[in-house]
Parts: sequence; C-alpha cells; structure tokens
Amino acid sequence: MTDIIIPTDLWEEDEDAVITSWLVNDGATVEEGALIAEIMTAKVQYEIHAPASGTVSIKEEADAVVPKGGVIGTVS
Repeated sequence: MTDIIIPTDLWEEDEDAVITSWLVNDGATVEEGALIAEIMTAKVQYEIHAPASGTVSIKEEADAVVPKGGVIGTVS
C-alpha cells in the first residue's frame, strides 16, 4: 500500500491545501503517474499523480482541508 499525500515542498507560507477535485472514483484502478486529484493552496494549484499502480482508496473527500504532508488516500 502506498500513501497519496499532499506534497510538502510546493510552498512555504501555507500549511494547508484544499482538495478541489478527485479525478478518479474510490476503488478505481490506476497506473502509476496517472492524474488522480487536484489541490489548491492560497498560491498554488497542483495536480496529484498516482504514486503507484493499483486500486485507489480515498480517505479525504473533495473540499477537505488537509495539512501539507497529510494522507488523502492510498493505492494498493
């Protein structure tokens, strides 16, 4: 199982990000590197790519506020 995390190296001032959308459904099968979600901070919009191939399990829904480094789902 591989965690899907909010990157920690995108910005300095912001501590949190908002998941603006999941581009896959819970339980979807994805390939490593596939675009799976979008997040937004006060200054940066960022795309989240699958860290591994497998089945996505969403832990945080769209519009959730998550701290940088926070786990928003897994791929197993």
